[in-house]
Amino acid sequence: MKTLLICHHDAALDRIGIARWLASFSELVGVVEIREPRQRLWRRIRREVSRVGPLRFLDVLAYRAYQQVVLAPGDRAWQAGALERLCTAYRPLAPHTPILVTSSPNSVEAVAFIRECGPDVILARCKSLLKQEVFALPGRGTFVLHPGVCPEYRNAHGCFWALANDDLHKVGATLLQIDAGVDTGPVYGYFEYAYDEVAESPFVIQARVVLENLEAIRQVLIDVAAGRAARLDVSGRRSAVWGQPWLTKYLRWKYRAWRRRRESAYAAIS
Repeated sequence: MKTLLICHHDAALDRIGIARWLASFSELVGVVEIREPRQRLWRRIRREVSRVGPLRFLDVLAYRAYQQVVLAPGDRAWQAGALERLCTAYRPLAPHTPILVTSSPNSVEAVAFIRECGPDVILARCKSLLKQEVFALPGRGTFVLHPGVCPEYRNAHGCFWALANDDLHKVGATLLQIDAGVDTGPVYGYFEYAYDEVAESPFVIQARVVLENLEAIRQVLIDVAAGRAARLDVSGRRSAVWGQPWLTKYLRWKYRAWRRRRESAYAAIS
């Protein structure tokens, strides 16, 4: 199986760890490394303001500030340990592995690069929506490991919103094939782990729902390439697109989680 990875230059778990993992069971024929221009961030900001309104966007900014000041140090330490474990488990990429650095996975040079590499399967670990001329290139399809259970929790922060909504059985990752919609393609697998909603941050939870299940994901991708993977039926289920995390939602979730932990402890000793 020939695979190709699309990821961001500053996402070390993907660029180094997931790349090594892919190369451990497939022929990794290329990596598209995205270095987004600053204008892309402003477009996302305008889109989010349009989605939630100026006042609620202050809640989004408040979460970002809290994340940077309070959560980021712990997240960085956890990521360093996770990356070290991945590097211990999987060998470095072959020196000749082609790597394209581009501002967009939809660029002319990205399309030409992917076509030349000729992958059977693309794994997209990026924020950008892929155009059809990109996701239709590989023979077996382009797939995303979405941090959320689809179709209920589509878009980039599905795990956060499941937790914020107290929908604790919908915290997981979805392996789905990309189509023209936003996380609306055929679903091939759901993956979860025994997360700690009190101690773990949203970043850690949404990373671990993938990393704790690499062996199972590997098998599904192999089945996809062999043409024997079965699509899961999601008909009749609700579908929703979610935006950026809010600080108010985060604090309410953590308070509920702490109360559940305390009540459970009291019940155990009573």
